[in-house]
Amino acid sequence: MLVYPSAIDLSTAQLRHLSRELAARRREIGTRWRRLTVGRQALLALAHLRCGDTYAQLAAGFGIGIATVYRYIREAIDVLAALAPMLNEAMATARSKAYVILDGTVLPIDRIAADRPYYSGKKRHHGMNVQVLTDPFGRLLWASPALPGATHDLTAAREHGIIDALAEVGLKAYADKAYQGAARNVRVPFKGRRLKRWQRRHNTTHAKIRCVGEQAMATLKGWRLLRKLRCSTNHITAIVKAVLALHLAAASG
Repeated sequence: MLVYPSAIDLSTAQLRHLSRELAARRREIGTRWRRLTVGRQALLALAHLRCGDTYAQLAAGFGIGIATVYRYIREAIDVLAALAPMLNEAMATARSKAYVILDGTVLPIDRIAADRPYYSGKKRHHGMNVQVLTDPFGRLLWASPALPGATHDLTAAREHGIIDALAEVGLKAYADKAYQGAARNVRVPFKGRRLKRWQRRHNTTHAKIRCVGEQAMATLKGWRLLRKLRCSTNHITAIVKAVLALHLAAASG
């Protein structure tokens, strides 16, 4: 197999952060020797998450077996996922903001037509529904566990407790039409074609505020693995949480 040099468009801060966490993990479980150092294991995991490189490609590039690649990546993802903030922690951070932006996305997965619970009629492909909270500047604050793609955004938000959490802290959220009827503090645009002038002005202002949240979606989609997930649906939540932890670590660093 031919091997060629490549690059990952990430900061060294994210590599150092993951390396430190992996080193702590090895000390915790008493690891004495590994085929790769913590730095190389961190680089391996980042290549998989950011570039979407397959296990076979990584095995050839790092000179280890495919099974070893799988174990190293799963370990790194689990370590990172444990660092991702819970909803109550995100709410504590968001309380100092004027408002937050609530949005949902459907991450594509490879499933056959028979897997109806994973098929999103809105996006017209199979996927997993992930809810996202961002601050007024579009910076990612929190990402939810993944639910089957057929789940409606409002249903997902209620199941994760987002609506109740927002009401509890008295925080205003801007969301799209999918969240109609969520709560009084969740601001949504008016629906319908024959809107009054003031309603159209409201929708225009609302759209300008909410569109900033698309930056968070772009942040998630910047990790190529999330553009087409080919793993078990049971692992997708951990992957999303790992990406969130890396993003927050880079933002705080």
